[in-house]
Amino acid sequence: MLRIALTGGIGSGKTAVTDYLLSLGVVVLDADQFAHDVTARGEPAIDEIAKALGPAVLGPDGNLDRAVVREMVFADAGKRAQLEAIVHPRVRQKMDEAAKRTKAPYVIFSIPLLVETRQTGNFDRVVVVEAPRDLRAKRVLKRSGLDHDTFSAIDDAQAGDADRRHFASDIIQNDGSLQSLHMQIDALHRQLIDLSHEETRSATE
Repeated sequence: MLRIALTGGIGSGKTAVTDYLLSLGVVVLDADQFAHDVTARGEPAIDEIAKALGPAVLGPDGNLDRAVVREMVFADAGKRAQLEAIVHPRVRQKMDEAAKRTKAPYVIFSIPLLVETRQTGNFDRVVVVEAPRDLRAKRVLKRSGLDHDTFSAIDDAQAGDADRRHFASDIIQNDGSLQSLHMQIDALHRQLIDLSHEETRSATE
């Protein structure tokens, strides 16, 4: 089984890519979803986060106030590092456990902060989704209600296109039509299936 990392800047269209991959029957493990799972009410990480960042990060119901956390960590690199040190190891463990349970030819690990967390070496290939910054900002403001300053703070805290390209095995350009995007993904899917078959043959020879 090939371990394929997929990454890209905020608003680049990673979800559009993974949604289409899912429709093709590909196993997709989403780091954001796993991060939500490990920071759900009652999970051990919650107490650690509150201890590190302060009680203001918890709502009256004991749930993590994600808007407060987001504002706090993007204004303070030290607090962001504390949060990542709590959450990221748990997410990696859960994703690895899930991958081991599948027999698929390849598994997609969708990890927005792949480069920033120095995980590129843990994967057989790295797929980067790209789109111009102004287009990414337009998408994010439309879908999430974030303002431009918040988008800029998040985007500036992430790796740049050049940093991601340095580690890229494949690049998907998501600045055109949905048809164009799907054609690129179809080609990548065929390539990864072929590579997986080659790896299996090599292992049995």
